[in-house]
Amino acid sequence: MSNKQSRTELYELGEFRLIDRLTEPFQPKNPSTAFGIGDDCAVISPKGKKMVVTTDLLLEGIHFDLTYFPLKHLGYKAVIVNLSDVYAMNAIPTQITVSLGISKRFCVEDLEELYAGIKLACERYNVDLVGGDTSSSYTGLTISVTAIGEVNESDIVYRNGAQVNDLICVTGNLGAAYMGLQLLEREKKVFENNGTAKPQLKEYDYILERILKPEARKNVIDELKEKGVKPTSMIDISDGLSSELLHICKNSDKGCRVYLEKIPIDEQTSKMAEELGIEPSIAALNGGEDYELLFTVPISNLEAIAQIKGVSIIGHITEATKGAYLVTPSEDEIKLTAQGWNAIKKE
Repeated sequence: MSNKQSRTELYELGEFRLIDRLTEPFQPKNPSTAFGIGDDCAVISPKGKKMVVTTDLLLEGIHFDLTYFPLKHLGYKAVIVNLSDVYAMNAIPTQITVSLGISKRFCVEDLEELYAGIKLACERYNVDLVGGDTSSSYTGLTISVTAIGEVNESDIVYRNGAQVNDLICVTGNLGAAYMGLQLLEREKKVFENNGTAKPQLKEYDYILERILKPEARKNVIDELKEKGVKPTSMIDISDGLSSELLHICKNSDKGCRVYLEKIPIDEQTSKMAEELGIEPSIAALNGGEDYELLFTVPISNLEAIAQIKGVSIIGHITEATKGAYLVTPSEDEIKLTAQGWNAIKKE
C-alpha cells in the first residue's frame, strides 16, 4: 500500500477521472477490437471465428491476502487466471474487461500499481483491455476479470471429447503454487507473532513465483498447433489435478488411470513439502492454482507429444465402468476424489 507522502485519495479524482487515469496507457492492438474503452460498450468483431468468454472473481480474504501479495502481482495474476481458461478451449485470448470494488483504504497510487500488473499481462499475451467498472466496497478489494477469445469452430476443444486409450498429458509441474502459498502463510504467522522476524524465503523463489505470478501456457497451445495435434479434451488446472481429471472423466463419460510416479513435481515443491510434513503428491493432486493445462490426445500423437518440452504423459483414458484411479508404484489403485478448494463453504 502507498505511503502517506505519495497518497492521492480516490475522492480527489472521482470515478471518471480515475478510470481515465488508469486506462490511458492501454491502446488496442488486436484487429478484432473494433472499439475499446470510451463508450457504453466495446465493439468486438472476430470476423468469422467463434468467441469464447470466461469470468473469474477474486475477493480479498478469500482468494488473496494483501499481507504478502503485491498489488502489481495481483493485477497480473487476475488476468492470467482468465487467459488460462481461454487457452484451455484451444482459443486465443484477445480482450479483457476489469471491474473493481474498492474500499476507502486504497488510494490512486495503489490502483495504478494494480493496473501496472494488468498492463504487463496484456502486453505479454497481446490482449486488449476494452472495458470494466469501478465501485465502492465495504469489504476490501474485489476484482472481476472477463476474458474474451477467438477460435475457429473446428479448433474448439471441450472437456467432453476424451476417448478410450487416449493419452493423458499435463504441462509443466504440479503442486508448486500450493506449496508457495503454504510457505507464505507460514511466514505470515511467524511475523504476526514476532514483528521483527525476517521471512525465511531463501531457495524458494520458484514456488513463490508460481503462486504470486503464474503464467498461462500459450507456448504449449502454439506448439500443439504447429505439430497438427488437436487435443480430444482439455481443461486448465486451477483446483488440483484430481478435480480436473474427474471433470474430464465426467464430461466425457469415461474413466482413467493416472500413474503416481509420472506426475511432474518440482524439486522446490518436494523440499517445501518435506519441511511442512506434506506428501508432495497430495499438493499436486489437490493443491490447485497451478494453471497448467491437462489434456488428452489419441495415442497416435505419442511421438509428437514427446517432442514438446515441458509436457508429461501421466496416464490414459479408460471405459467409464473402470472408474478413475491413481496407480501407485506398487500397482495399488486409489480412487480419485475431488478435494480441491471449495469457494462456497458452509460456515
